[in-house]
Amino acid sequence: MAGVVDIVSTLAEASAADRPPLLVLERVEAFLDEHGLGDGPVRAERIGVGGGSNFSFLLERGGELYVLRRPPRPPLPPSAHDVVREARLQLALAPQGIRLPPILAVCEDESVLGVPFYVMRFLDGSVVTTALPPGLEDPAARSRLGEELVDALVEIHAADVAEPALAAFARPGSYLERQVRRFTQLWEINATREIPAVVEVGRRLADELPEPLPDTVVHGDYRLGNLMVERDRPDRVQAVLDWEMGAIGDPRADLGYLLATYTEPGGGPSPLGVSPVTALEGFPTKAQLVERYAGRSGRRIGPLGWFEALALWKAAVFCEAIFGRYTRGELGAEDSRAAAFEHAVPLMAETAAGRLDAA
Repeated sequence: MAGVVDIVSTLAEASAADRPPLLVLERVEAFLDEHGLGDGPVRAERIGVGGGSNFSFLLERGGELYVLRRPPRPPLPPSAHDVVREARLQLALAPQGIRLPPILAVCEDESVLGVPFYVMRFLDGSVVTTALPPGLEDPAARSRLGEELVDALVEIHAADVAEPALAAFARPGSYLERQVRRFTQLWEINATREIPAVVEVGRRLADELPEPLPDTVVHGDYRLGNLMVERDRPDRVQAVLDWEMGAIGDPRADLGYLLATYTEPGGGPSPLGVSPVTALEGFPTKAQLVERYAGRSGRRIGPLGWFEALALWKAAVFCEAIFGRYTRGELGAEDSRAAAFEHAVPLMAETAAGRLDAA
C-alpha cells in the first residue's frame, strides 16, 4: 500500500502506509464496543471535506450512524486542534439548550488512533454552502433562514457563562488580546512563505484593541456553512457545528466573523469564498443581520470594522496552515479547495487591512 490513505481496516495495513491513516477501523470498532455504540463491522467515509481544519467521518454500524471527529495528522501546532476541549465545551453548552449534535463518547487515549477524538450522533440535516437544499427556493424561506442564522448566535451568546461547566473555560485577562497574540504565534508556525500584510495586520490589531463587552460564549467560526439546517424545514437551524475555536470572550468576535464571511445580496463575495448562496434574493443584508442581532440580544454593538479585520486575519492564519498541509501532500484529492489558499490567504490579509483603514 502506497500513498496517502485516510481509512484502513487493520493495524497491519496502517503500518504499511506511507503516512499514518486517519482511521483504523478495528480500533474504532473496539472503542465503539467499549461505549455500547452499535454492533458489528464499521463502514466509514469522510464528510465535510474541502480543506477544513479538524476532520469528520461518517460511521455506519449495525444500522446506526455516528460522526467521528479528529485532528489532522501530527505534528500539530500548540493549542490547536484540541478536539477534547471542543467536545467538553459542547457538553457544557448542551444543558443550556444550545442547538448541538449530541456527543456520545470522548477518547483522550492517543494509543487508539494516534490522536484524541470524539464521537457524536449523526443528524440528518443539510449544511448550506455552495448550493441550497430543497425547500429554500422561495425568497421568503431564505429570509427566515437568515433570521435563524442570527437567532442561533443570540442563543449561544445568551448562555450563562457563570454556570460551573462553562466557567471552567473562562481565562483571566483580555480575550481579544489573547486572540491576537495566539494567532501571531500561529502565523510563525503556519507560514509557508512571507506575506507582509499578515504581519502588519497583526501588529495593527494589537495596537488598536477595542474596549471589551461583557463575556459570552464565543463560537469562533460562526457562519452559515458551520450550521446544519433541518431537512424537512431548511429555514430552521438544527445544530451549530465545528466548535474548535470556541471560548469565553467578546461576542462581537462572532458577529465580526459572520459579517466577514457573509456574501450579501448585491454585494461582492467574501474573500474566504464560503457560503456564496447568501447572495440570492431573500437573504438579509449585513446591516439587517447586525440590526436583528442588536435587537434580539439587547447589546450595544458599536463599530465592527476591527472585529471583521480580526476575523479575516485569523482566517488567513489558519488557512495558511491548511495550505501548508496541502503543499506537503497531507490532504486528499477531495481537499482541492486548499489549493486556492495560495492566493486567498494574501487576499484575506489585504482585505483585513482595508477593514482597519475604514474602521
